[in-house]
Amino acid sequence: MPGTTPSTPLVIAIDGPSGSGKSSVSKRVATRLGLAYLDTGAMYRAATWWCLERGVPLDDADAVAAEVAALPLVMGVDPQAPTVHVGGVDVAEAIRDTRISTAVSAVATNLAVRAELVRLQRAAIAAQGLPDSFSGGRGVLAEGRDITTVVAPDADARILLTASEDARLARRALDVHGTADAAAMLATRDQVLRRDADDSTVVQFHVAADGVVTVDSSDLDLEQTVQAVLDVVATVTGRAA
Repeated sequence: MPGTTPSTPLVIAIDGPSGSGKSSVSKRVATRLGLAYLDTGAMYRAATWWCLERGVPLDDADAVAAEVAALPLVMGVDPQAPTVHVGGVDVAEAIRDTRISTAVSAVATNLAVRAELVRLQRAAIAAQGLPDSFSGGRGVLAEGRDITTVVAPDADARILLTASEDARLARRALDVHGTADAAAMLATRDQVLRRDADDSTVVQFHVAADGVVTVDSSDLDLEQTVQAVLDVVATVTGRAA
């Protein structure tokens, strides 16, 4: 990892809508800064996978909350090789399946589930301030729906990564279908726009809260977006890659 361990851990929080590039950008930024990486969206997907595997009706809010309270989840925080294990099973690929993408909002809008996962996310962030953690005490970059406002409102750098609707649909289509033609964009419309609409009933991630810096990646490629985020981090924290 680059540099020496700073005297205090660095916490970066990146929020934003589906298809804005949060995961790709966050992993690269975390790598450049020598930080751990926490994908909080994957935690909601893992909870959804677990409930479906155990036959829990997702419209039974109490039953879902009870399952998530005992969720055997282990998140790997290496930004170059993040992992997700549930009950000892590697679910990193399974949770990206369309079956999960179309169902995850039912779990993510469950307030009891959100409370439990927020608790786990805060614990994971705090753990990266310890010298025996993955980051060696350097800190963590956490990304997800309510990171900047609910989970880590006191993060050293808080960024809302956004993009136009067309840009977000094209990116998700390319990621899922390998092409961004009209048919592929239509096929991913539900995953991007409907999920955003559902999730926005319980958390705000379209408009930056006070103290949160907006980075619009609509006209930027991946490396340009990474640099824009690194510039924000350097400006607000004084720490450069």
